[in-house]
Amino acid sequence: MDIKQCRFVTSVADCRKCEDYGMPEIAIAGKSNVGKSSFINYLVNNRSMAKTSSTPGKTRLLNYFELNKGQLMLVDLPGYGYAKVSGSVKDNWDELIGGYLLGSRRLINVFLLVDIRHDPTALDKQMVAYMHHHNIPFSVIATKCDKLSKQACNKQKQAIASQLCLGTDNITVVSSQSKIGKELVLEKIEHLINTCN
Repeated sequence: MDIKQCRFVTSVADCRKCEDYGMPEIAIAGKSNVGKSSFINYLVNNRSMAKTSSTPGKTRLLNYFELNKGQLMLVDLPGYGYAKVSGSVKDNWDELIGGYLLGSRRLINVFLLVDIRHDPTALDKQMVAYMHHHNIPFSVIATKCDKLSKQACNKQKQAIASQLCLGTDNITVVSSQSKIGKELVLEKIEHLINTCN
């Protein structure tokens, strides 16, 4: 898939107000500060499309990005697991994420981002279990691979696959910093779109 155009559509704070835009959707999920905004910007080749922040927990809404004038919608979910927000804010995030994942009729896949430098957190594992339980198709994207040597990357990829009970083929390694892995992700997106049509 070649992304020629991307535009920000809307932010939604209440999943009951999510609209059906009539195109397939891929959600971007992951814990706070895993690099979701950087990943989106890298994918669409626009450094300022999704707002990046050094403050974890910045995304508190569902952010919708339309690709190629209606070919696909990327939906950026709030990051989970940030300790410095109040319980009520966390509950809202959980409600928003869960409400979207179970409520969207256009969702074709969730890209679950994990930081390749670390083992998956309890919340990452919980997220995988949740998607298995609700039969939500997902792919794991391991970010920040520029921070490790190639050998360390391969080792960590196997560790992540093992801990999430997945095959290593189900994990795509990327770096928005070093421009690694984009083609594989775009191929995956194209395959997903073709499969759902």
